Amino acid sequence: MSQTTIHNPDRYMVDLRQILSQGKKRIGLFLGAGCPVAVRVNADGVLDEDGDPLIPDVARLTTAVVNELEAADRAVVDLLLPELGDNPNIETILTRVRRLSQAIGAAQIHGLDGPGYEALAQKICEKIGGIVAAGLPDKANAFTELVSWIGGTNRDHPIEIFTPNYDLLLEEAFERSKLPYFDGFTGAHRPFFDPTSIRDGELPARWSRVWKIHGSLGWDIQDDAIVRTGSRNATELIYPDHLKYDQIARQPFSSLFERLRAFLTTPDSLLLCSGFSFFDAHITSVIDEALAANTHTAVVAFQFGDIDTASPACKVALRRPNLSVYARDGAVIHGVPGKWQPGQPPSEEWVSIRRTFWQSGTAGAAGAFLLGDFAKFARFLGLSQASEFGTMAKELDVSQEESDVPASDEADVEGDAGAEQ
Repeated sequence: MSQTTIHNPDRYMVDLRQILSQGKKRIGLFLGAGCPVAVRVNADGVLDEDGDPLIPDVARLTTAVVNELEAADRAVVDLLLPELGDNPNIETILTRVRRLSQAIGAAQIHGLDGPGYEALAQKICEKIGGIVAAGLPDKANAFTELVSWIGGTNRDHPIEIFTPNYDLLLEEAFERSKLPYFDGFTGAHRPFFDPTSIRDGELPARWSRVWKIHGSLGWDIQDDAIVRTGSRNATELIYPDHLKYDQIARQPFSSLFERLRAFLTTPDSLLLCSGFSFFDAHITSVIDEALAANTHTAVVAFQFGDIDTASPACKVALRRPNLSVYARDGAVIHGVPGKWQPGQPPSEEWVSIRRTFWQSGTAGAAGAFLLGDFAKFARFLGLSQASEFGTMAKELDVSQEESDVPASDEADVEGDAGAEQ
């Protein structure tokens, strides 16, 4: 019988909340496609916990885009799918379509020549734009709570937000709160992309950074420059194949990925990932390589499902001890997989703190870690500024028993947790 490890979530969350409330550490956020899914609305676009996601995840976005194509275009995509491996998504499809548009010229594949595939790529982008152009709901939501936390603390370093999402929800949340942010574009009439300003980072710390590493609605190429148009139109500048695209289109993406790499290789940095599954290989490789190069930075990946479903993140975490994976039922911390088990709370007040990240178990269900849900994660960030937290942290620190102990000290468990990761 092998043994597993127990991780006490109280121990790690008290440390994280203290870091978040102080404003001293260099903090970054990586917000994946799962984040807009956490904002649910009804048919009228009003917030409703029982409604549909404001913007679908990548899998549902792929289905929606393909289904909205005309029959002839959909037939071509259906012929391409078997060539794209298991579970191809809309970004994989778009990359293949663009490569064919560049490579085949007058020759035909599946009934389309190069210009035909270029036209198909434009149609796909238009369908993506129509779906992800949803506006931020009027009432308080996860994005407004996230921005409220950012603006509620004096910081030594700016918050840097990296996202592959094309939508404008972050930008709307910042502007609604009248908080300044910088996204790599300069100017007022027709802002243009300036890679030099990304490298310099000389703006005040109160200016957050928003890096759209897969592009954004409203980006366009005009007069040999990348410009932000202010519209919600989708162009070819959403998820171009940044390694095999023409030079001007490759520029913003190479600079933005270099910014992610630079953040991760800066000592004493912390990157918190929400809504990101680590299935995106080219993003995961940047994170993996940077963690290998800099052991003095840390990444925490909050995963929506159970630890068994978080295998791409866990694979990296098992070889990079500075990446931790926090899933619903367990975690990989310092390279050690284990199940969550809260300790004895030091006081009645701490019970309310625990509710911000933990759902107590019942007779029919085990307890669960909640912060894989972006809405819960944003609320946790906002509540980290609660004034009474300092006292709670001290109480927990005094009474906290060692949490990462062999399971034989508390219970025998067959199997090795995380073995499949």
